[in-house]
Amino acid sequence: MRPRPGLLERYDETAVASAATVIGRYSTSFGAAARMLDPATRRGIRSIYALVRVADELVDGTADAAGLTAPEQRCLLDELEAETEAAMLCGYSTNLVVHAFARVARSAGIGVELTRPFFASMRRDLDPAAIREDEVAPYIHGSAEVVGLMCLAVFLLDEPIDDDRRRRLERGAVHLGAAFQKINFLRDLDTDWRTLGRNYFPWCDPEHFTEADKDRILDDIDHDLDLAAQSSRELPRRARAAVQTAHGLFAELSRRCRQTPAPVLMTTRIRVPDARKLVIVVRSVAGSYGRTR
Repeated sequence: MRPRPGLLERYDETAVASAATVIGRYSTSFGAAARMLDPATRRGIRSIYALVRVADELVDGTADAAGLTAPEQRCLLDELEAETEAAMLCGYSTNLVVHAFARVARSAGIGVELTRPFFASMRRDLDPAAIREDEVAPYIHGSAEVVGLMCLAVFLLDEPIDDDRRRRLERGAVHLGAAFQKINFLRDLDTDWRTLGRNYFPWCDPEHFTEADKDRILDDIDHDLDLAAQSSRELPRRARAAVQTAHGLFAELSRRCRQTPAPVLMTTRIRVPDARKLVIVVRSVAGSYGRTR
């Protein structure tokens, strides 16, 4: 029996719409940056982040709130990874979010060298043992840096690029992803510690968080942001304004965190006001047209 024309296309569109709904419900800052992408690129990036969000929610308390035990959560995460890899091979999943991700992965050349570290980091969050200092870098690589590389793969679709430029862009994507993750660790330090029992800065004591601790973290974040900025102008124009907007938003978060006393930072989740976000968006759009490629 031959499939009806348009059948897969309709399913693809439904999956992509599902991914967009997930992101719309969970991320305002990401949504602001993603809206600056062209429609095809935006769909791809949303499909990546939707899978990331579903896995995040599983390990960050939603499954626990649903009454699942730790072994049951681990089993579900393993099943999600297996389903993702299977869909990346065959191009289909009954899970709409997985299907949307697999569709992008197949077109952009995203493979298990990026998805497996991601799921390994998610699996680490289900381990009740305190994270060690030597585990932090691998965790950040899997939970954030590989996501930056996935997004870059979408940005570079059909883009002629030499090896040197690709290496520079990959370096920038890695550092930008790391900066995003570290800022969110800092903003969520109190909640992660008191609610989830996690401390992603194992060299500091969340119960006695100091200005020196805060400055050490923010110096590292700003270093990542500086390195990421060096290659952002080499991105394809269709992605440049969105990435620079995201960079600007997180640089502003870093600045506001630095201005906030350490004890206050432990009790207040720092945000960027909407009016300030608009200024960053306008500047990013203007700056992105300073060089053509």
